[in-house]
Amino acid sequence: MAEYEGLVLIRPIHALFAVGLLLAPGAAMATPGNPADHERLREAAFQIDRHIAAFYRDKHLAVPPVVDDAKFLRRTYLTVIGRVPTLEETTAFLESDSPEKREALVGLLLDSPGYSSHLSNWVFDLIRLQDRNRGTSLEPYRHWVRTAMHENMPWDEFTRRLIASRGDGWDPENAAVGYYARDRGMPHDNLANSMRVFLGKRMECAQCHDDPFGDTNRRDFYRLAAFTHGQREMNSNHLQPLLRELRDASETPSEEYRVARMIRDTVHRMSLEGGGDGKITIPSDYQYRNARPGDVVGARTPFGRTVRMSPRRDHDDGREQLAEWITARTERQFPAVIANRMWRRVMGRGITEPIDDYQPPEASHHPALLEYLADLMVELDYDLRAFQHVLLLTRTYRFETNPNPSTVHGGDDFHGRKIERLSAEQLWDSLVTLAGGNPDLDLHPVLDDTIYLRGRPILVGRKTMTQLAAEVHAISSEREMRRYFDDLMGKIRNDGYSGSESGAAMEMAGARATPRPRRGLIRASELPSPAPRGHFLHLFGQSDREVVESSTREPNVGQVLTLMNGFVQQRLVNNADAPIYRGLRGVDSAEERVRLLCLAILSRPPTDNEMEWMVEEVEARGDRGVRNLAAALVMSSEFLFLQ
Repeated sequence: MAEYEGLVLIRPIHALFAVGLLLAPGAAMATPGNPADHERLREAAFQIDRHIAAFYRDKHLAVPPVVDDAKFLRRTYLTVIGRVPTLEETTAFLESDSPEKREALVGLLLDSPGYSSHLSNWVFDLIRLQDRNRGTSLEPYRHWVRTAMHENMPWDEFTRRLIASRGDGWDPENAAVGYYARDRGMPHDNLANSMRVFLGKRMECAQCHDDPFGDTNRRDFYRLAAFTHGQREMNSNHLQPLLRELRDASETPSEEYRVARMIRDTVHRMSLEGGGDGKITIPSDYQYRNARPGDVVGARTPFGRTVRMSPRRDHDDGREQLAEWITARTERQFPAVIANRMWRRVMGRGITEPIDDYQPPEASHHPALLEYLADLMVELDYDLRAFQHVLLLTRTYRFETNPNPSTVHGGDDFHGRKIERLSAEQLWDSLVTLAGGNPDLDLHPVLDDTIYLRGRPILVGRKTMTQLAAEVHAISSEREMRRYFDDLMGKIRNDGYSGSESGAAMEMAGARATPRPRRGLIRASELPSPAPRGHFLHLFGQSDREVVESSTREPNVGQVLTLMNGFVQQRLVNNADAPIYRGLRGVDSAEERVRLLCLAILSRPPTDNEMEWMVEEVEARGDRGVRNLAAALVMSSEFLFLQ
């Protein structure tokens, strides 16, 4: 088994993390960090490679070769920050002769704002985050999630804060209540999705009947639903009488009614009172003998270490107890699920699939590896950045991709990262990079807490949504609400708002605009979530955020037309000021122009055969030939796929 010895015995060496050669001009130097922490990550990567080596020996598989620098560069940029490198970033990396440059690049990208932007797209899809739900703005919730990824909030803390959330959603400390506001009126769907996302447990069928394909019965589901039962908006009863009066006063909605509705939609519906009743009534259509319709049952967990709440007592901490159970009382299940999700994110395929149907390690084709990864997730305190850092340091990640199906029945042969088409977000962010340059220079989470009325900002500089929500939630009676409302209407009128504008945008009560950075083209994580129908992201399969991870990478005719006639042609191919063309200015040699164009788009120099026919095109048609080549490269399978 000599061919496996290199995989087992080559330990990662100390990296200098002196990455000046890898940085584009003007970029900041990466922080070296704690050498002991880096060594800890390298040791964990080495242990993973040992597991893979043992697997290869057991299955009699040949060890794959390692990718070259160009493939590693493009693979790592797209995996970690979700875009292709700029021309400057590509040339800096490929021209560096540092033996530590791959490890340094991984650390650099994980510390960049592009990492949290790309990870936010993944989280948005996972938790079905939408900017609006039935007229309710979820802007503070979206900002909270984006900030949590930017600050690298541990996954167990992120999960707890979502599940146990309560209070005023415009308060930055409580904005996670958007997780429930997103599913207002559908608490059981929300619970089923929570179990699927965080524990890999499919329980949606048990809302209506015992699951014929699983081990969950309907009573189990209702006992679990009891933890989150009793979701109520904060202080909304003080506004309801006034809202009804204004609604019934005229056939045409008055400005007073619009303001009252704005308060209901953007303030009350973005709040959550109480912490979970811990008990629930069995519904009238219940059909099994283990309970009767109308019975009140207490909360109880169906697996893991049992947590229960008495149906004979009043509770106010059901969601907190559920959050604690999910994150700390389900043995290896919680860490194993997120570890498997991260493995698929980095390697292209989960160790067990489907990714949201948890199988215990002993049921997988590599139990020891899955157990190690779950334990590593706990050891790293659920730090997703550190965990991915470990995976990116492995030799397994650097293996060449195998274009053929796995030879291991029912599992993965760990033969490099799987070939897959770029996601809609990766493709958009890559095209934005080619058309506008590095999109991460001004990238940071920004909360828009402007008050909007019929699409128009009001009380700008005088009151924010955060202040308005705090004032409304402090009101303790209907009379006080009426006085506050009259005062608010006076301020709005004094501010010059007349309500006479027309147009579709003005018909959206409380409509919100997504804040834009200073640069013209922005990344997918900063665009509306989800993108509107007809947008590039929608056409290329972005999730509609209705179902967990419902994005698709399937091709369609609309995508071809968009590449040929839409964004790509307008903002990239025919844009003389695009960075891919700016880098060619002053370059007379056709060979050098071809080389730079391939480096900018494909992150590699052209082959001899490519150079020959591309030079012919440039010499025959000049700048028009360069544009033709740019269009062809962007529409090529090599650009559209990650390998």
